[in-house]
Amino acid sequence: MEKVVNEAHRSKFQTLEQFYTSEDLLVFDIETTGFTAEHTALYLIGCAYYKNRQWNICQWFNQDGRSEADILEQFLSFAMNYKYVITYNGDGFDIPYITKKAKAYGMENTLAHMESIDIYKQIRFLKDVLHMENMKQKSVERFLGIHRLDKYSGGDLIKVYQEYVKLPVKTNKQLLLQHNYEDLEGLLDCTSMLAYCKFKAGCLLVRKMSVRKNRLLFSLELEYQLPKRLTIGLNDIIITGFQKEATINAPIYTEELKFFFDNYRDYYYLPAEDMAVHKSVASYVDKNYREPAKKETCYLRKKGYFISQIDDGILSGYKRDYEDKESFIELTDSFLQDLDLLHAYARHIIRLALS
Repeated sequence: MEKVVNEAHRSKFQTLEQFYTSEDLLVFDIETTGFTAEHTALYLIGCAYYKNRQWNICQWFNQDGRSEADILEQFLSFAMNYKYVITYNGDGFDIPYITKKAKAYGMENTLAHMESIDIYKQIRFLKDVLHMENMKQKSVERFLGIHRLDKYSGGDLIKVYQEYVKLPVKTNKQLLLQHNYEDLEGLLDCTSMLAYCKFKAGCLLVRKMSVRKNRLLFSLELEYQLPKRLTIGLNDIIITGFQKEATINAPIYTEELKFFFDNYRDYYYLPAEDMAVHKSVASYVDKNYREPAKKETCYLRKKGYFISQIDDGILSGYKRDYEDKESFIELTDSFLQDLDLLHAYARHIIRLALS
């Protein structure tokens, strides 16, 4: 068994300490000779941890093919000092693999007492939003502009490791360690993608609104820095974001829309007026000029200025017709001056766009 410790690079993107208390975090990645723990070998465990104001990388290497239990024991002992375990798709592979190996050797699985933060699971919703081919770690790294020295996949290196055990060539060992090292470095960089999750969660402030060419422009300040520019379209609403600034550019509709009442059984519809009125008022209308309202006819018409809220997520909105799913908010002074409603609208639209 060999233990290797190096200083990790300082991420050029927003790093984990922006989201969590770094001293509580253990980032880890494993290298194996296959996917099934019962029939394959664990040959390398790497982890990144924060100490003395910098990220460090530690690797345990099964250099003779017989030290699997030793590197596992050393890693699990090291891990017990941390609260969170950070992985990329670790809930799907790394953690179950370690769990099975620990059970096979009768070791306490200290990872079981830690909270798992799987970066892949948190950011995979971005695949379509960012027009990515897939959400594999290397694809995310390329999106972020990260270029590796390592050119191998984990599958490629299985044969390299097997050859190394038979004939310990230094260059092969360097390939194995380098791949795992860059996996960990890349994972640290990929955590910057969590800023998009925070954006979706509504970590923002509306700083200004303006009208430009029949469009309402929201200027937003973000709590977390987006690493790459984001542009999303949603029903003619355009959302852009980069670093700590974002905008919502929504078309203003000037037309007549309908406001539908929910309790239609309490209303009469007046065909001549093309409107619904409450029964307490309609009782004074000649029976020949009224009829029981239906869901489709229980409305008031209103001319004005509107913006789309997509659905009825913020306010009971206006629609063009009853069956329409799209809902609109009237641009009244009370709406435009209500900061809570404006923030609710911005967060609602962004959440829908990123879903």
